[in-house]
Amino acid sequence: MTKIVRKTLAECKAAPGRKRELAKLAAMPDDEIDLSDLPELTEKFWRNAVPNPFYRPVKKQITLRIDADILAWLRQQGQEGYQSRLNALLRSLMLRDLEAKRKRA
Repeated sequence: MTKIVRKTLAECKAAPGRKRELAKLAAMPDDEIDLSDLPELTEKFWRNAVPNPFYRPVKKQITLRIDADILAWLRQQGQEGYQSRLNALLRSLMLRDLEAKRKRA
């Protein structure tokens, strides 16, 4: 597996002419950018959009204190993977909450 490296425009190795061109575009107001060759992204597009299948959220190691009966319930479903199941339950709750907030807005 390869490591993903992110760089800013200043860090990229590009010819001086290309850097000037990119800097000029970055400074240009949005309403002056010619988008005639790009299709507009409509609501229909976003309804049919599929999340990136290669995306994996960054994991962060923490210490978490939970009730013993909850831990026993998670482990009862299989000693292996109980932390992943807990993460999936929390993610499901988070997504449901975000969707409810989006509908209210």
